[in-house]
Amino acid sequence: MTAVLSRAIVVDRPGAHRLVERELPPPGPGEVLVRVAAAGICMSDRELYEGRRAPGYVRYPVVPGHEWSGTVEAVGAGVDPALPGRPCVAEGFRSCGTCERCRYGETSLCTAGYAETGFTEPGAFADHVVVPARLLHPLPDGVDPRAAALLEPAAVVAAAVRAGRPRPGERIAVVGAGTLGLLAVQWLAASSPAELTVVDPRAERAVRALAFGATRALTPGEADGGTGQFDLVVETAGAPATAASSCLLARRGGRVVLTGMFTAGATGIDPVHLSVSQLEVRSVFGASSAAWADAVRALALGLLDPAPLVTHTFPLERFGEALALVGGGDPATGKVLLRP
Repeated sequence: MTAVLSRAIVVDRPGAHRLVERELPPPGPGEVLVRVAAAGICMSDRELYEGRRAPGYVRYPVVPGHEWSGTVEAVGAGVDPALPGRPCVAEGFRSCGTCERCRYGETSLCTAGYAETGFTEPGAFADHVVVPARLLHPLPDGVDPRAAALLEPAAVVAAAVRAGRPRPGERIAVVGAGTLGLLAVQWLAASSPAELTVVDPRAERAVRALAFGATRALTPGEADGGTGQFDLVVETAGAPATAASSCLLARRGGRVVLTGMFTAGATGIDPVHLSVSQLEVRSVFGASSAAWADAVRALALGLLDPAPLVTHTFPLERFGEALALVGGGDPATGKVLLRP
């Protein structure tokens, strides 16, 4: 197989990007070449672009893009020859598969060092992306590529649901109504809760949360009156105070799952409240292979449909314009996609 001509967005350093055309060599042993159908932009991509991603979690120059879907175009030696033509997604974390955590199935906790597509390895803001075949998740034929591009955040939500263990009839709160929060609402609504409350200060997001299956929506101020009411609280906002406030919403002996990415200076969790209330607190960073499998299955079964979250679509040439929308403060902006 000859080299493939492919375009890509390259971020050379914080604040500097260019659209390049390059030759991609054929996929190597154990690799697949995927034609990108759609790639989502999230706040971590903006942090990468602005130089605010923590050292060790990015390597410049880099082709960003960790939320994507596509179609297998070619395979390397040792890879199933039936894969070309299959729609797919792939896990972002390049877990080693051999360390103790990976052997336990906790691939997002791999101890071999951090490596992730779109941050330290070439990502999907491009016509093509090359990934290890072992990370691939084939999708059903005819899948909506826009919806499938959101399987990466859906896998994070799947990891949170695994950690939170929702049971029918429970009172559940989701803090934050961004992409993760709305996906969590859709997923948790399928667990038959007695109550599914979303906490977010934005009225437009509250309306969307109700459409996704929430039974009520509260502002943070209104939620203060709900202290100690919820069996399970899933935090998705990553705002400075939401870890602490989520713990206050949980009942005594309740469960809290933190999925937001917090920055230095965030309000700490009160250890006295934590111990006296006997809370179970879990955190989620990325998603294990099992959580990815859960997300793919939920999409295939129709339990999860991320497509309504998409509000804007841009070609690669308009990357700068697309990136500016993400985190720009417009409540009408949902998920922004690049379509090579």
